[in-house]
Amino acid sequence: MRDPREILSRLQSFRSKFEGLLESARRKAIRVRVAPARPTRLRELTGFGANPGDLRMFVYAPSHLPPKAPLVIALHGCTQTADEYDHGTGWSSLADSLGFAVVYPQQQSANNPKNCFSWFLPGDIGRGHGEALSIREMVEHAVAIFAADRGKVFVTGLSSGGAMTAVMLATYPEVFAGGAIIAGLPYGCASNVQQAFEAMFTEQGHAARALGDTVREASRHRGPWPKISVWQGTNDPIVKPANGEAIIRQWTNVHGLSGSPSYQELIGGHTRRIWSDAKGEALIEAFTIRGMAHGVPLATTTGGERCGAAGAFFLDVGISSTHQIARFWRLHESLVEMPRAAEPMSAPIQVPTVSPAFVIAAAAAEGSHSSAEPPLAEEELQMNYPLDPNTVIAAAFRAAGLPVPEVPTAPLGVTPSVTPGPIIAAALKAAGLKHS
Repeated sequence: MRDPREILSRLQSFRSKFEGLLESARRKAIRVRVAPARPTRLRELTGFGANPGDLRMFVYAPSHLPPKAPLVIALHGCTQTADEYDHGTGWSSLADSLGFAVVYPQQQSANNPKNCFSWFLPGDIGRGHGEALSIREMVEHAVAIFAADRGKVFVTGLSSGGAMTAVMLATYPEVFAGGAIIAGLPYGCASNVQQAFEAMFTEQGHAARALGDTVREASRHRGPWPKISVWQGTNDPIVKPANGEAIIRQWTNVHGLSGSPSYQELIGGHTRRIWSDAKGEALIEAFTIRGMAHGVPLATTTGGERCGAAGAFFLDVGISSTHQIARFWRLHESLVEMPRAAEPMSAPIQVPTVSPAFVIAAAAAEGSHSSAEPPLAEEELQMNYPLDPNTVIAAAFRAAGLPVPEVPTAPLGVTPSVTPGPIIAAALKAAGLKHS
């Protein structure tokens, strides 16, 4: 048995290292750029459920959001707020052009002094409990008030938000069509503060089967499972890069996929690996960002997919994770052209509460997709639908049972044109030729 004094000393050492790295990253960002004051794009919703995790709920939805639009849940990292995460990642800006709603759960300092989500505490990471249930209630509330498509609910997050993303995908897999974990950790790798720091700073080496079993034991769900996007920087000092590989082992095991990727490619000097099923459908992708520290990968100064704003834990490395994740989830295949953004609103508002009994029943029902969607006004149904040839070609590939080309989305206001590269790559793959 380890000496309690040794355990306490190690815990204090880990905590000091963690806090020092957080502070160093923020000081560095301040030296590079001081952000001017700006209005928030988010509004706060209250009364969304029992909220056992005592979280706050912020949302963004474009004006004239169409019915059956996708819904994205975005979870901030330690020391961050919902508004800061939105500004840094650019999710609400992308929502304007692609037509979806975004929910931003926000931690409270009373729960965690560093505003980290409690991704390792047993009372917060079990199905039907704590912070996990609070986020699930937010999903149910948002689906109802935005008339969102239950089959197109996605979740993403950074660091503790990334680890909490893994929690949501494991505990409520029937709720989410896909997830994206950025600098996060695998579900079930820690159950207290000491183990959380151990997982962050040291190599754990968990076997794929054990990691997969942890997910399978989190609910009675047995598939289909969400598709997963994993992002990890090679120079991350806060979350050891081995955690990204552990997440991959966890979800390849859950999906019943080989440990080796189906193919890989280089995008802007960064490595993307893809795991596909027998039909050629990409179920897992993993980006290894060369030389990146701890943060969300952005492209804020170059390229046609500029998104977000550089700052502490928002790192301009020439690739937009926000755009790439949206493409992996196929949000770019939406045919809705959004006319304009909603006006900024910062004051909390009270909206009618979804019945707590209904929320609890929905959380307990495995695979339940019952709808409680209010009708929309007639003018909200009058939308323009531009024809994107890339979307038509992708749909033809899918209908034929072939690997679907991952075609880019034309920027808002630009006439769509055929992008041959991804289409040729998909055709080569369908023909059994190597693509790397």
